[in-house]
Amino acid sequence: MTGGRDELAELLQRAGLEIVGDAPTEEVLRPWAAWRPLVSFEAEPTVAVHCDRPDLVAELNDQWHRLAVKTGIIGKDGVFLIDVAGNWTGCAPRAWTRVRLATQWDLAGVLGERPGQPEFVTLSTDGSTLLGATVEEYEVWLIAVDRIRERQEAAARAKAQESPEERAAAWTSLLQGPGPTRRLRELWSHGLARNPSMPDGLRAGLLGLSHFVVWHPLPTAVVEAAIIHPEWKVRGVLAEAQPNLTAEQWTRLILGEHDSRHRWILTMLAADRQAELTETAYEQLAADASTQVREEAARLPGLPARMMTALAADPDPAVRAAACPRAWPRLGGPARRKLLNDPHDKVRAEALLQHHRDHPMPPAVFDSENLEECALETCRLERGLAEDLARHGEPAQRRSLAGNPYLDPAVVERLAQDPDEDVRSVVATRPDLTEEQRAGIRINIDPHGHRSPLRWVMALHDDPDAMRRLAASSHPLVRRSVARARHLPPDVVERLARDEDRVVQLFLAESCDDAPAEMLLEVWQWWTGSFSFPDRPHSHPNFPRRDLLRYADDPNPRMRQLDE
Repeated sequence: MTGGRDELAELLQRAGLEIVGDAPTEEVLRPWAAWRPLVSFEAEPTVAVHCDRPDLVAELNDQWHRLAVKTGIIGKDGVFLIDVAGNWTGCAPRAWTRVRLATQWDLAGVLGERPGQPEFVTLSTDGSTLLGATVEEYEVWLIAVDRIRERQEAAARAKAQESPEERAAAWTSLLQGPGPTRRLRELWSHGLARNPSMPDGLRAGLLGLSHFVVWHPLPTAVVEAAIIHPEWKVRGVLAEAQPNLTAEQWTRLILGEHDSRHRWILTMLAADRQAELTETAYEQLAADASTQVREEAARLPGLPARMMTALAADPDPAVRAAACPRAWPRLGGPARRKLLNDPHDKVRAEALLQHHRDHPMPPAVFDSENLEECALETCRLERGLAEDLARHGEPAQRRSLAGNPYLDPAVVERLAQDPDEDVRSVVATRPDLTEEQRAGIRINIDPHGHRSPLRWVMALHDDPDAMRRLAASSHPLVRRSVARARHLPPDVVERLARDEDRVVQLFLAESCDDAPAEMLLEVWQWWTGSFSFPDRPHSHPNFPRRDLLRYADDPNPRMRQLDE
């Protein structure tokens, strides 16, 4: 099963599990490690239930609950940790979900490919006991493991005393006996795909077996193998995830697709990722027989001007609407008037939005063309219209208006005192405010929120003076946006590394190559990685690499991991 965290939450709710919020789980076994006793060749079931039982689901639920109570999986407050088989986090680290059984629940019927084939592992909140369910050839096994910390310590001591001959014998025994299960082969493939020491030839062989292969920069030979791989899924994930595709590789990947739907998806991914293509690719995609392909081609950042203006006159209205915003500055008067009078509402709306960035929009156009939200955010409005909306508009209208770059200062001042905090929050991030004005706006900032960086701050990342000024801002989101810069002056780095907002430090660790080692080590203690930066801060070039053995007895388990 695959999906995102939202899909996982929905699945757990269907299984009758109430998600009870987040709490630190750094002291307990990580999910990937909790699966090891379930998929081990030496695994033995605590309870085995034959798959041909007519009451299979009910029996599995009863047996799991009996064992969960007996072994202490379910705590006094009813809370336990769960991880369900499947890819729910992309390339981000797996994470436990804290749950509690609802009045009606059905783990064995929901948490698997089909009812009666559950694949999940549960853990007590103190990390002392795990209980998992996994499907074998003719049976479903429930496997309970207690005294986890004692077993870990014993295994670590044994490993430390293992001789080279014993280690070689262990690897030999692993491949003897019955072949691995499908689930085990999948886990092996994922593990090998993440191993940086894998030879290129073997890494190419993992294409189609593990999606993790393409989530990190690949050697040219492996990329070329993926481009011509017979499985569409491999080619699609390559376009979605591979960070270093060249213009020539993008071109071969997209133009090599004979299926128009696949070509459309790849073009859409290229546009989403702001990829550069070759002149040949632009010409063919702009003239593609598929309307959807031409529509996405209009979003490609490197599409030549002559092709963009041609798409603005495309026979299909969806293509004209997609091309209009970027073609508008290059169009002459007759072409603009044609779009403004287009018979299709969507095309006409896009043209009006562009036209009224230069010409104030009167109330009559605002009320009649269904442009409301986009017009409020991006168009010049006649002053009377803007003032009326700031005074009497609905909260949603005022929130959209608050970010409009063309507002009169008096309107901005009124919105800065708006009774709705969401409106004031938008005003507080405007680029035209002085820092004194910004500090004077009453707002509350969620200290744990990881909101996207402000685009106008990111546009100034190469301006050292602007970074110095904005790094001293009273607004955490402004400082967080500064911290997303690839490089920063030393004094700015020093200031942000000491910032009272931990998210500022986190963003500095993830994005800035100049982040200091001391701060990276501090962030490592409480942050385990994100979807976009799964290996940071540990993979940061400034992360400490020497003398890590001194943390072997550190009370923080994250610090002890540095000794692994």
